[in-house]
Amino acid sequence: MAGLHHPADIEPVPRDLHFDARRAAAGAWMGGDPVATAVFNALSLTFPDGERLFVDAVRKFRGEAHGRLADEVRAFIAQESIHSREHAALNAGLDRDRYPVARIEATIRRRIAFVRGLGPLRMLGATIALEHLTALMADMVEADPGLWDRTPTELRRLWRWHAMEETEHKAVAFDLFNAVTRDWSDDRRHRYRVRVMLAVTIQFTINITRYAAALLAADGVGRLTAHWRVFRFLFLEPGLFSRLGPRWRAWFRRDFHPWDHDNRAMLERWRQEFASG
Repeated sequence: MAGLHHPADIEPVPRDLHFDARRAAAGAWMGGDPVATAVFNALSLTFPDGERLFVDAVRKFRGEAHGRLADEVRAFIAQESIHSREHAALNAGLDRDRYPVARIEATIRRRIAFVRGLGPLRMLGATIALEHLTALMADMVEADPGLWDRTPTELRRLWRWHAMEETEHKAVAFDLFNAVTRDWSDDRRHRYRVRVMLAVTIQFTINITRYAAALLAADGVGRLTAHWRVFRFLFLEPGLFSRLGPRWRAWFRRDFHPWDHDNRAMLERWRQEFASG
């Protein structure tokens, strides 16, 4: 619903939860599918350093946030800090003798350091784009429940919790960016958002494909075959990334806002699930 900006009934709530991620060490934890497991492990490997970047980007501009937005920024920082901690725990349990986890993590750290070197505003720009991509993928947790068949309950809960909180705060960095750039013209802000999203999407897609293929190759799959199987998973069947296309394109509207996609009903189901423990 266009124009839903800042729904009154949405408030990010930090939940200091801990998850037993030990089953992630058992190989193809995601329903026995090594490709799906490689993709979600690759995503998880990006989260600890990536979400610390988001926290630092938002923290640098928190003085620009007032009233409700200031409260949401505090909740955003708390939520992302806990996400970083829980995914670091998951990643720590991966078999580092078998999989190139340390090499992938080192690559991620170099890429994050590059973004940090671009300065606070570029950090915030990368944050709003990656937060949008993350919110799009959060919907997939609910939209394709078959993807999670035979996944250990605790790991499934970890990803659903993460998706829920990403949905809760999907507009916080975006609203802060608008506050920071309030003196910009609409054209300048729109051009900036377009450039940032195109650059981030290209890099994010390439990087996740490479990381997942490297993890899959460590399972004995040939490198070319590993890349093809990851590409197929992301863009053909089930099409984890390609299915996001229509909502990804919405970003390029001049009047876009993350809450134009009103998924509060889904969010409420998740909230009830975690409220009941």
